[in-house]
Amino acid sequence: MAGGDRWTHGTDTRAPYVLTALFAFASLVLLWSTLYVAVEGEATWLFAVPPVALLLLWPFLHWNRGASPGRKAVSLLFMSAAFAGVAAGSGVSSIPLIAVTIVHAVCVFGAPGGAGFSAVLVAGSFAGGLLVRGADRAGWTVAETVVIAAFAVLALVTARTLLDARQRARETERLLGELSEAHAELGRYAARVRELTVAEERARMSREMHDSVGHYLTVINLGLENAQRYRETRPDDGWAEVRQAQRLTMEALADTRRWVRALKPLALEGRAGPAAMAELARSFEGTGIEVTFRAVGAGFALGEESELALYRTLQEGLTNAARHSGGRKVEVVLASSHDGVTLSITDDGRAAPAPDGGGGEGRGQGVVGGERGLAGLRHRIGALGGTLTAGAAPGGGFVLRASLPTRAEVGV
Repeated sequence: MAGGDRWTHGTDTRAPYVLTALFAFASLVLLWSTLYVAVEGEATWLFAVPPVALLLLWPFLHWNRGASPGRKAVSLLFMSAAFAGVAAGSGVSSIPLIAVTIVHAVCVFGAPGGAGFSAVLVAGSFAGGLLVRGADRAGWTVAETVVIAAFAVLALVTARTLLDARQRARETERLLGELSEAHAELGRYAARVRELTVAEERARMSREMHDSVGHYLTVINLGLENAQRYRETRPDDGWAEVRQAQRLTMEALADTRRWVRALKPLALEGRAGPAAMAELARSFEGTGIEVTFRAVGAGFALGEESELALYRTLQEGLTNAARHSGGRKVEVVLASSHDGVTLSITDDGRAAPAPDGGGGEGRGQGVVGGERGLAGLRHRIGALGGTLTAGAAPGGGFVLRASLPTRAEVGV
């Protein structure tokens, strides 16, 4: 609890600082006045017993209704000492002590206990005033009793307010604890989801690498076997098979390098956003297609998840074009605005019909790992509030387009 709150918010075993200060002032004034009259010989030294008892009992008080019977007995002794102190001193000068005692009575015995003690105090003050001053000064006694009664009511209201504030503080602390637990649990779930997503992505990419490199190695092996058979009878054909195997080896090496680069986190590359995508586009140099990359529009401002989704979309689109389109050129446009970001990968190759005879989406399905690949991309983009489309380009060829709104970003 902050230092400022301790002045107005206590605990089960400690009163608020404001009550402690008020009690110290009231009890010391009462002690001084009783000692003074005892020294002057106007009263017995027994008058100093109540303030001394109050000072000794104060550290052992509990301030909640759940106090043990022993603690409640201490509270009763404290209230009795306070009543005796009020009777021994001046009624008006004892108002701070009355207020503190009433607040304590409400905290330990509830509002009925506080109200009952207030009534006893007011009645005792009135009776004591009549005995000390006599009937001739009854008006003064009545006035003093009214003042004490008013402060008693104020003390009851204050006590009720303090209890409500303490209850709200406890409820807030409980809710904050639950919120912290929920936040920690959510963090654990998020970490688990990230792990599963990465594992699924790596497994899919491993299958893609196996299919790609495995295909190359199979063809290379067959070509070298043919070259071995042709080396004596058809040497020209044998050397042609060797050259073909060499070319396929370079293609397999380039393909493997692209996948390894794609598996490396963007942060390790030291690039992010358009720079990372431009580097990915440049990695397709030497594959037989010409890739151009342009970033247009407002400043690029995407969260990590959205940036990775666009990066994977570009990776799939370029791999699609290099391996299956039959085209020679690919244009990549990253267009950003205040409303969102759109990534378009357009090639001049063929746009094969979908299996159901619909648009050109079938080629995209075949490239990105069957329905799993395209469905996985569409699910990832859709989870971020965006859309993914694939099909025939208006001017011919094939286009894969992903759009993400800025409202889906994290950390923007």
